[in-house]
Amino acid sequence: MTASAPRVAVDLRALVPVPTGIGVYTRSLLLELARRGTMRYLGLAHRPPRGADELVAAGVVVEDQPAPLGVLWQQLRLPRRLARGDVDLLWSPLFTIPFRCPVPAVVTVPDLTALLMPETHNWKVRWSLLPFLRPSLEAARGVVAISQATADDVAFHFPQCADKIEVVYPGIDPEFRPGEPAAIAATRRDLGAPDGYLLYAGTLEPRKNLGVLLDAWERLDGELRGVPPLLLAGPYGWGSRDLVARIERLAPRVRALGHLPRARLVATFQAATAFVYPSLYEGFGLPPAEALACGLPVIVSDRSSLPEVVGDAGLAVPPRAEEIAAALATVLEKPARAAEMSRLALAQAAKFTWENAASGMESAFRAALG
Repeated sequence: MTASAPRVAVDLRALVPVPTGIGVYTRSLLLELARRGTMRYLGLAHRPPRGADELVAAGVVVEDQPAPLGVLWQQLRLPRRLARGDVDLLWSPLFTIPFRCPVPAVVTVPDLTALLMPETHNWKVRWSLLPFLRPSLEAARGVVAISQATADDVAFHFPQCADKIEVVYPGIDPEFRPGEPAAIAATRRDLGAPDGYLLYAGTLEPRKNLGVLLDAWERLDGELRGVPPLLLAGPYGWGSRDLVARIERLAPRVRALGHLPRARLVATFQAATAFVYPSLYEGFGLPPAEALACGLPVIVSDRSSLPEVVGDAGLAVPPRAEEIAAALATVLEKPARAAEMSRLALAQAAKFTWENAASGMESAFRAALG
C-alpha cells in the first residue's frame, strides 16, 4: 500500500462500551478492510476503544480525543480532527456524521429502530441519534444498509436518499462453526444441561420480544415431556426489570447467562439444541446468522430482515407464543426436520462473509470519493 492510497477515518464510538451488535460489526469489518491493504484507516473515538491493540496490529492507526459524551465529540471535536487535511473520507458505522463534515462521508445504517420503535430505546439513545439522522443521511455521499429490509425502510422514510443506498451484508466471524462432539458434551455438562438446551443470544431488552419467548417455552413445557431448558446469553438492557424478575421465577429451567467472553459464547452456540430469536425488528440479526454457521436449527420471527437472514434454512414465524411454541415443537419432535435445517444452515451462513462485506464497503468508499 502506498502513501497515496485513500485514507479513511472510521468513527469507533461503537467500540467504546462493551461491544454489542454494531460493535462486533465495526470491529470485524474494519479488520478485514485493513487486511485487504488497498486503503489506509484511521480509527477515531472519544475514549480509547476496546480492542485497540488488535486494530493497531492490523495496520489501523487509532486516536482518541477525550470528550464526556460521544455525540459531543462527534459534532464538535471530530470535525476539527478531520479538517487537518490528512483524511480523504469518513465512514460512520453508527448512523450519523457531524453536521459540518469537512470530508466526504459514508454512513452505515444498522437499523431504524430509533425512528420506528422509539419506545424501545432510552432517552439518551433517542437524543443522540434522532436529531442527527436525517441531516446525516442527506449529507452522506453513500448510505450502506446491512440488509434489503433495512434498505427498504431507509428508502421509504428518506426517499430523497434512495438513489445512494447500497446493501452490504455483514459477515460471520470464522470461529462460529459446528462444534466437536466432545466439546459440545463438555459445554452442556458445564451449563447443567447434559441433554441439550434451547438458546437465545443478544441483549435482553423489550424489542427482542423475550416475554413472548418465555410464554412460548412455558406453553411447550406444559405440553411436551423432556423440553430442554432455555438459556439466555447476553447482558440485560434498558427496560428489562420485569424480565429479570420473571426469569428468576422460572429458574433453574430458564437461566440468564449474562455477557459471555467470546470463546465461551461460541462454545455456548455450538452446544445448543436449537436457537430461537423472536425479535420484533432487526436490521440484520447477527446472532441468528452465527447460529446458522454453527449448524443449528434456527427459529426467528417473520419480521424485518430475519426471514432474509435465515432463508430456507430456518423457520420464520409470527412473533407470538403459539407460533413460536409450535416451531420449537417441530424442531424437538421431528429429528429428520431438525437435521435438514442443520444441513441447510451451513449453506445459508456461507453467504455472509467479511471478505464480501469489505469488498462492498470499498466499492461504496470509492463511489463516495468520486
